[in-house]
Amino acid sequence: MSGVVTGDAVVLGLQPARLPSRALAVLIDLVVVWAAYVLVMIGLVVATASLDEAAVAAVSVAAFLLVLVGAPIAVETLSHGRSLGKTACGLRVVRDDGGPIRFRHALVRGAMGIVEILMTFGVVACVASLVSERGRRLGDVFAGTLVVRERMPAARVLPVPPPPPWLVGRFAGLDLSAVPEGLWLEIRQYLTRARELDPGVGRQLAERLAGQLVARTGTPPPAGVPAEAYLAGVVAERQARDARRALAEAGGGVGVGVGVGVGTGAGVWTGTGTGVGVPGGFGGGGAGVAPAAAVPSGFSPVVPPVQPSAGPSAGPRTGAPPASAPAVGSSREDGPPATGFAPPA
Repeated sequence: MSGVVTGDAVVLGLQPARLPSRALAVLIDLVVVWAAYVLVMIGLVVATASLDEAAVAAVSVAAFLLVLVGAPIAVETLSHGRSLGKTACGLRVVRDDGGPIRFRHALVRGAMGIVEILMTFGVVACVASLVSERGRRLGDVFAGTLVVRERMPAARVLPVPPPPPWLVGRFAGLDLSAVPEGLWLEIRQYLTRARELDPGVGRQLAERLAGQLVARTGTPPPAGVPAEAYLAGVVAERQARDARRALAEAGGGVGVGVGVGVGTGAGVWTGTGTGVGVPGGFGGGGAGVAPAAAVPSGFSPVVPPVQPSAGPSAGPRTGAPPASAPAVGSSREDGPPATGFAPPA
């Protein structure tokens, strides 16, 4: 990886393209450019058959410069450093600070490419690329550019081997908050590559990592537990905690709401509540207040009829009582006839 520093002092990890991939990209570009040049020259020969030799030579030189020099410069400028061969090989031309190239960078590279690639058959370019630390040819040095790899092979992630069954759950009370991420990464890399190491070297590395882990946690491993098994058990415990934490965070956003409705009735049934009047004994007329249970909209509760406690016109009633029915606990001699409804509060 090449530590390219941008103008904002940001270090970019770019992998410079080496000679084999660059040579293949140049070869593809040359095949395409020369094929286009041959087709153009055939057309020019047919079109300039009636011209003299000087005109034919001038047209040939102009076609050479336009097709073999101007076309690659235009392609790299418009594609920001991706020619046909570089795109096929997963390469790209960038500036020294990691940014896309412009016309002046492509112009310098194309002009130097005439000497490095076309006139010397690529010998100068190969020697310069082999000598350079980042595989740059002379055109890249003068233009301030770098050819890097755009497509990186995906890293193969190896699973961490599980700990022995008798160690599962033994480290549930271990405090892992002080263990840095760098140490976790080293332990994981060791566990995934332990079978590829020499037994003696692997044992020493496991003991060193186990000692660092004990220094961070403050708890020594159980007696008789090998260092490799201890590391595998602690890593498995951390993975289990991370899984439980992720599950808790995922389920924390789901809530259950419970609503309770409270209403009051005055001896009548409403659209969403039921009530039974209770005599209050205020003056000559009785008024009762009873709680009404909230029911869902559109639901009609079935409530048994309520018999009045007193009055000559007592009788069964359902729904709202008629206006002529006397109130419960009242008589006609005490005042005007009651309606059976309690006045609003």
